[in-house]
Amino acid sequence: MAAGPTVKKVLDVYKNKVRLVIKNYPYKYRDHSRLAAEASLAAADQGKYWEMHDILLKNSPKLDRASLIRYAKEAGLDIGRFTASLDAKKHDALIEADLKLAAELDLFNTPTYYINGRQVVGNRPFEVLKKIIDEELKNAGK
Repeated sequence: MAAGPTVKKVLDVYKNKVRLVIKNYPYKYRDHSRLAAEASLAAADQGKYWEMHDILLKNSPKLDRASLIRYAKEAGLDIGRFTASLDAKKHDALIEADLKLAAELDLFNTPTYYINGRQVVGNRPFEVLKKIIDEELKNAGK
């Protein structure tokens, strides 16, 4: 079960009540995971983060450069802009900062959620996240 559908449901149900911040944690022992992180951010630059996210999950572990370019076409991205971003490693500093943050938090699992500082490790059904979010929203209202 991928985290994407659950996250999308949270965003839909809690529209204007939650803020999603995504950090990258490319797994160092997985081929091309850092390049895939670059690809997702290059897609985000064109407003197609979720489209690329879903395509990457569907096609993992085939995440080599040629495959990423095919996926970018499938997502309807401007290929010139996409490949220029990949080749320049445009988002390398951001990915590096995300990796540093993960190390500081002693975080090794994806997905990991933080809901008002409460850590939730691993894929969890919507109901688990809903319970925590509802508790936090209730506490914020006090």
